[in-house]
Amino acid sequence: MPEIILDDLRKEFDGVVAADGLSLTIGDGEYVCILGPTGAGKTTCMRMVCGLTKPDSGRVLMDGRDVTDDSVDSRNATMLSQTYALFPHLNVYDNVMFAPRIKEWPEDSSKQIVRSMLHMVHLEQKAEWKPGELSGGQQQRIALARALASGSKVLLLDEPLRALDARLRINLRKELRSMAKEMGLTCIHVTHDQDEALEMADKIAVIRKGRIIQFGTPREVFEDPATPFVANFVGRSNVIVGRVVESTPEGTIVETQSGMRFPARPSDLAAGDEAVLTVKVGFTKITRMQEGQPSAVCVGTIERILYEGVTVTVEIAVEGVGLLSAKLPNRKYEEYSPGDSVGVYWMPDKASVFPMPPEGIEDEMRLD
Repeated sequence: MPEIILDDLRKEFDGVVAADGLSLTIGDGEYVCILGPTGAGKTTCMRMVCGLTKPDSGRVLMDGRDVTDDSVDSRNATMLSQTYALFPHLNVYDNVMFAPRIKEWPEDSSKQIVRSMLHMVHLEQKAEWKPGELSGGQQQRIALARALASGSKVLLLDEPLRALDARLRINLRKELRSMAKEMGLTCIHVTHDQDEALEMADKIAVIRKGRIIQFGTPREVFEDPATPFVANFVGRSNVIVGRVVESTPEGTIVETQSGMRFPARPSDLAAGDEAVLTVKVGFTKITRMQEGQPSAVCVGTIERILYEGVTVTVEIAVEGVGLLSAKLPNRKYEEYSPGDSVGVYWMPDKASVFPMPPEGIEDEMRLD
């Protein structure tokens, strides 16, 4: 029996729909990231799982038991909120030790758990400090350690790494996932950081306007998006609007109003259908059109080059299409300059094709 089932949950706040038929099945021991833009319903979803918010309709099941009307304490779930909720009068050690003491666990094993948690969050040296003496990022790490030490089978994490600096955030991603797996926890981790979700999750649930629009492994969500919104939200994509002129088992060809044709993977669309083609910026390449180089999909002029450390992003203006971007290794930084004419290409199986959304492409791509 799956660990957690959200069955057609609906919730409104003052006429604003926060959950709209939200359904999700999370297996025992899975680490699931709920990924979406601000206001998509991520935190509401989390609060319904732990019992802090009661849905207007639908059910929450844990281990096959309907817990929709059960109290927070009866769900064996711990939620780490964005407010941290540390006890200001207790030092760091006693904040983390709080749950083991309340549950009257053996003293020796409790101490070992607390030491392990403080080591994971790199705050062993601050054990005697009070929360008010710590930075916001340090307080967040203590709240995370306390949640992990709670003994709950289900851990609910609402943006648990958001206040941390970049290097520490990357380190804690690995350690948090490893610790959760070692402890056999089922985790739901809310985030708007796509890199965080791709690195940490067994599965990603992309949420928008209170609905789960795709649920799958990180690779499935990244490489085989369900909608144009997912394609552009989980890894930035080039987006091209046109009409299908060819659709065969070998691939799909989309033609723009300017007459340019772009290749993509096979789709269910038929010739004449309005379509949206998306291809990840990281799968988009450029060339100088020299002999022996791959044939270009289109030709454009480099507008600017953005240095990003190990990579560079090249923005290319293509007449009749707009601005396309390609991500290249940083060793290519010196090879191109603004004003250069380049060919743009990609492997057809890296491009997805979708029917034109009923609301149009601009509304589809909005983040609110």
